[in-house]
Amino acid sequence: MAFLTAFLLPFVLSRRKKGGPKKLIKFRQHLLGIGIKFVELDKDSEQAKLGTKFSKGQKSEGAFTLEGRNIDLIIITSVSSQYGVNHFIEYLVKSNLNLIEDYVRKTKMVKKRSSFFGREVVNISWKGDKHLAQRLNLDYEIKYKLLQANKEKFKGGILIIPEPKHGYTRIKTNYNLPSPMIFDAIDSIARYIKSGWIETVASLPNM
Repeated sequence: MAFLTAFLLPFVLSRRKKGGPKKLIKFRQHLLGIGIKFVELDKDSEQAKLGTKFSKGQKSEGAFTLEGRNIDLIIITSVSSQYGVNHFIEYLVKSNLNLIEDYVRKTKMVKKRSSFFGREVVNISWKGDKHLAQRLNLDYEIKYKLLQANKEKFKGGILIIPEPKHGYTRIKTNYNLPSPMIFDAIDSIARYIKSGWIETVASLPNM
């Protein structure tokens, strides 16, 4: 195994060196194509590296700040291992969570398919932090957009990772160029995060 890792690692790093910039260029062009206003940051800036220091093998390929959106920052990241290189899109949202009142957990999107072997996604739900999951499960507009996006072959899922020590929450997806519909859905999720879901959840019905 050690020999195999030593043999594959240079190949993996070479792929990341070539693939990362291409992914960044494609994403930049895509944002322009769907009418998103942004400012591109230097990939070596502190903002562009937010969170990459905490994961071994993870690297920032570049970042964008957005104008007029609930999403504050987008970082394109790559994660390398002996098995290859995976790329992700991380949507960062400034958040001010009160951890004294409650413990905030990760929240993930769960897909329900038509059958055990079926590929069609027929429903979407959220599990994890009870407050945020409850709010997202009650938002049928977000559910509709995500279901439509899955018909457009939106691969993977959505993972919401609160990072209160650093003052933001991370919405993480596989590297998929988001359609306007999926981008709006993620921006709506960011709106809930920005509003501080813990303080406002008391008004919601029990599920």
